[in-house]
Order: sequence, then C-alpha cells, then structure tokens
Amino acid sequence: MQETSIWAEKYRPNNFNEIKGQETIVERAEAFVKQRNMPHLMFTGPPGTGKTTLALVMARKLFGDTWHDNFLELNASDERGIDVIRIKVKDFARTMAISDVPFKIIYLDECDSLTREAQNALRRTMESYANSCRFILSCNYSSKIIDPIQSRCSLFRFKPLRQEDVAVIIKDIAKQEKLDINENTIKTLYEVSGGDVRRLENILQSCSVISKKITDDVVYSLVSAARPKEIREMMNIAVAGNFVKAREMLLDLMLKYGLSGLDVIKQMQKEVWQLKMKDDIKLALVDKCGEIEFRMVEGSDEFVQLESLLANFVKNG
Repeated sequence: MQETSIWAEKYRPNNFNEIKGQETIVERAEAFVKQRNMPHLMFTGPPGTGKTTLALVMARKLFGDTWHDNFLELNASDERGIDVIRIKVKDFARTMAISDVPFKIIYLDECDSLTREAQNALRRTMESYANSCRFILSCNYSSKIIDPIQSRCSLFRFKPLRQEDVAVIIKDIAKQEKLDINENTIKTLYEVSGGDVRRLENILQSCSVISKKITDDVVYSLVSAARPKEIREMMNIAVAGNFVKAREMLLDLMLKYGLSGLDVIKQMQKEVWQLKMKDDIKLALVDKCGEIEFRMVEGSDEFVQLESLLANFVKNG
C-alpha cells in the first residue's frame, strides 16, 4: 500500500541538529534540555519558521517515551476565550509530571489570538503552577501579548529562513521523493514561499503530483502568482504611457493566474524597484501601492483601485 502523508509532517525535524535557520535559538533550547530545567518561553516570529517543531523536539528530548503524557499542545486561535485557560490549562498544569523531570510543558500556539481576559487568566496560572508546569507560548506578534506575560518569559525571536537553508531542505526532499529540481527553480520556490518552510513543503507536494520534474511554470501555476517579469512588463508599459494596453495585460494576468487584487498589489510593490526611473518616483509609487492596498482591505472595488494605481504609473512615467 502506498504511503500517504502530508510532507509538512513527514519532513518535520525530530532532532535539534535538523532544525535549519535558527542556530542561536536551537543552541539555547538544547542547553535548557541538557540542564533538565527551563523558564517559561515565548517563541515569536512568522509562520513556518520552526516554532512548533522546536517545542516538540524539546518535549521529546526532555521526557523521552512519556512525552505525550507530559506535553499539552493547544491552539489558542481555536479556543481563545477564558474558559480554555480556566479549565484545560489549569487541569493539566496542577497535576505532577509522570517522569524524572519535575515539570510538564504546555505549548500554547497562536497565543496572540487570546482575548485580554484570557491572557490575564493565563498570567495567574503561570504564577500559581510554576513549579509543576512550564509554558511555551508561540505567536506571530509579541506586541499582542500583555507585558506581564512577556516579562515572565524568555523571548526567542524566529526569523524567516535564509535561501541557503531553504535550498538544503528542498534538495533533501527532492532526493527522497526523486524529484528533478534545478537551481533556478529552487530560487523561485524560495521567493514564493518567503522563508516559510510549511508553505514550501506544501507547494513541493502539490507540484510533485503534477510532475516529478518541477519547473518555474509548474510552481507559478500552483501558487497563483504571476511571473515577476510579466508583472514588470505590464508596469513598464504603463510607465511608457500606454494605459489601455497595461490595463488589458493586468486583467489577463489576473484571469490567467487567478490573482486577487491584493496578490497583484504585493507583486507590483516588489517589482517597483526594478523599474528604470528616478528613486523619488519609485518612492511615490510604493507609497501609492500602500494606499491602494489599504483601500482594498477596507472593502473598495479592487479593479477600480488597480486601474487607479496604473493611472499613477502612467502619470509618473
């Protein structure tokens, strides 16, 4: 029977040395495990950078075979109210660990989704059960966590993975899954994933269903992104003063790749810096991209807003 699994789980690291791109953080986490003691921790940073993976590796190394009994993983975005802290967290925290390590670990993912009341309840729970339980809090934005919780945690800031780290991961998966990927496509995969390994592995798995030879065309068709050179060509036509042709190209790109207005804005903002024009005009256009993006988020019609942006390119060309 053929093995079926999600690659993001299949290739999740099981040891400290397998975690890429967060060397300093991993070194400190490994030191905590060797001492068999740790403070409350806060992992903050973009998605797909190894926060959950590091927490799981620490639990496995600390508790061994009993890690399932001594480790509770909760996602705060599912259960963000005060009841989850009062009931689930407190019930787990008040019981003693079933191992030679004197504490359990509660991993609270996406804790920046917790309401303020729930965060205050969490703070009191962290104080009351500090001897029997340690908390690892994970969030994308530490600024959304109240100061009393932040002051009780040792902060670890995760960063998006570097291109060389992503290349190692891609080549390892390609070897195991017998995929054919060249260096140029590796660079494309890094650009579309933005250093998010979970997104990268999902893209690779989706591409592998279509073909074992993964090319730029396969990647762009799956991630609903236009090729940078196509976006750049459309912008250059607008800058040259041909509004009608630029508008037609824009609509064709959106239909061809299934792009939303926000997708287009983000790609245009990246490509502005490649245009051949004065820096002060580039700054004005980036500023306009930000304004148009804000209007879309607030509910404005995306086609009207994108035409407005193209009109600005024509005027500034």
